[in-house]
Amino acid sequence: MPKFPLRSRQIHLDFHTGLWIPDVGSDFDAKEFAQTMKRAHVNSVTVFAKCHHGHLYYATKRPERHPGLKAGLNLLGEQVEALHREGIRAPIYISVQCDEYAADNYPQWIARKPDGAPVGAGPLSPGWQILDMSSPYQDYLAEQTKEVLKLFKPVDGIFFDMCWDQPSLNNYTVEAMQKENLDPENEEHRKKFAHEVTRRYMKRFYDMVKAASKNATVYFNSRPLHNLADEIQWQFQVEIEALPTGGWGYMYFPKNVRFARTFGKPYLGMTARFHKSWADFGGLKPYAALEYETSQMMAHGARCSIGDQLHPRGTLDKAAYDLIGKVYARVEEREPWLEDAVPVAQIGLFQVPTRSADVLAGAEGADEGATRMLTQLKQQFDVVIPDSDLGRYELLILPDCIPVDANLAAKLRQYVRKGGALLASGTSGLTDDGESALLNDLGIKPEGRSEYTTTYLRFGPEIAADVPATDHVMYEPPINVTPAAGAVSLSRIVEPYFQRSWRHFSSHNQTPQARMSRFSGAVRKGNVAYIAYPIFSAFANHGNVPCRLLVRNILSLLLPEPLLKVDAPTSTEATVTRQVGRASVPAGGQGRPPYRTIVHLLQYCPERRTPKLDIVEDIVPLYNVPLSLKLPRKPTSVYLAPGREPVSFTYDEGRVSLYVPEVRGHQMIVFE
Repeated sequence: MPKFPLRSRQIHLDFHTGLWIPDVGSDFDAKEFAQTMKRAHVNSVTVFAKCHHGHLYYATKRPERHPGLKAGLNLLGEQVEALHREGIRAPIYISVQCDEYAADNYPQWIARKPDGAPVGAGPLSPGWQILDMSSPYQDYLAEQTKEVLKLFKPVDGIFFDMCWDQPSLNNYTVEAMQKENLDPENEEHRKKFAHEVTRRYMKRFYDMVKAASKNATVYFNSRPLHNLADEIQWQFQVEIEALPTGGWGYMYFPKNVRFARTFGKPYLGMTARFHKSWADFGGLKPYAALEYETSQMMAHGARCSIGDQLHPRGTLDKAAYDLIGKVYARVEEREPWLEDAVPVAQIGLFQVPTRSADVLAGAEGADEGATRMLTQLKQQFDVVIPDSDLGRYELLILPDCIPVDANLAAKLRQYVRKGGALLASGTSGLTDDGESALLNDLGIKPEGRSEYTTTYLRFGPEIAADVPATDHVMYEPPINVTPAAGAVSLSRIVEPYFQRSWRHFSSHNQTPQARMSRFSGAVRKGNVAYIAYPIFSAFANHGNVPCRLLVRNILSLLLPEPLLKVDAPTSTEATVTRQVGRASVPAGGQGRPPYRTIVHLLQYCPERRTPKLDIVEDIVPLYNVPLSLKLPRKPTSVYLAPGREPVSFTYDEGRVSLYVPEVRGHQMIVFE
């Protein structure tokens, strides 16, 4: 059994069913329902007590029971019982701030905007009205939750959905804010109060569930992941809802899982079987896409969840579960190499803070750009915050706009003096205007932001590997810096003739380069380097290859022995996980805990086939991929999982080198 009760092959079974549907559950067959899940290799299904329409789907005397639900049918009760008979977990779903029944019957509970308009859909819009958790609605929700906890005790878990911070000027909120000496006219006060309301009800409902069922999982969905450090106390697990074709994109999950996995709680990725997003009835994703999405989850040590929606009549779509079954059979086959597997990282990438747009001007997308770039470079990294255990990492990266206060500056100085490497860019470690350094270890003398929107970068010989010998355009303005004492310039900024404007311009786009400036594009001082540009934002926004080459070649100076080297296309993703105590104890290995290291290689290529949709339909294999892994001792064996086909290898100076014979979508290479 897994260390945590959270299962690895889940279905999130939406059931948002409007009151106008007359035949709810009319074709439901509990035995067939559960057996369909079993045949599809599913081991956990999140089933609905209450949906966004505010309707209940179990045996209750409450008026919110769906009016179209088949008479006498305890839909949720039969689902839970049937799933349990098949050994399948059945956590229960409860909608929080979306409740159409409550909004229609108690309009005074609806959250209000500053102009008095309701938050959410208007009277002529088909969408959700949003409830105010400062109103009596919270007690109404608590009564529903208590009934579910009593009727289904002990519950496997509760999944609370739609739990964001909702500022409101509902009369109840205004009164409550005034009691706490907060000003309803102040937008920041409204946000602060909304956040505190959320924290309070998270604690209230978490304690309520745990008091009724102490072993239950509890999760509040729709919470911003950057709040995890504070809110993890009320989250049994972390679920990363990320339907790549539903607006999240294929970079959202790998960007956020690297942060979620650092908190010591079980975590999972949630995609869906739909072609697009939730409730895409009749929409079926290509198999290759769903294989890719679940492979990404496995490669990052996450459990898998696939979203679906039960038809109002209570029947599951056969084609959908044929697809899910094919994917989950593959996941199940690989579980011996997934259970308790912990990602291994050399680099700590600082999380980009949520700050006002004016402060972040020119640095939008730094988090995604850094994730995309480091993934393409096959670097192994976590996303960290100042309170993280920074000593775990050989290198720290402060991308583009990381504020450094006195406490963080002291931590970073100590980290560097103990031998850690550091890379900063843009205004990270500087004042927001770029005129002063807050972290002297950067080895620079800053002089503020450049007057030029577009400049050019000339690479120095130390970082010129694979770089075409020209001045490379940089589309984002740099900070003007020169090397401080003991530091060296790695590249120089070439300035244009003038700043393009209506007063003077030349040709179609940026002004051509005119002169070498005295400013550096990148500086190194010992094991610390600084890049004057918001390089990661620039890569996110423009995809310019010299940006990646600049970071790659600087990393080769700061981290000369990366954990993993893979000579594969930039589209190939590579991660490393480790299972301690899983491998056989080698002869002569007295006192050493056996461990197994797994390298995951993923080669899928999402293709932009519509203006807003990336699609994965084909799996194109790679052959004979060179791979080198840093290990402290020679492995006893190397093989491909799950088939256990042996792979020949060499071991020299702390590195295992081999050729991966084939990567067909997802390949696991196991080092015992």
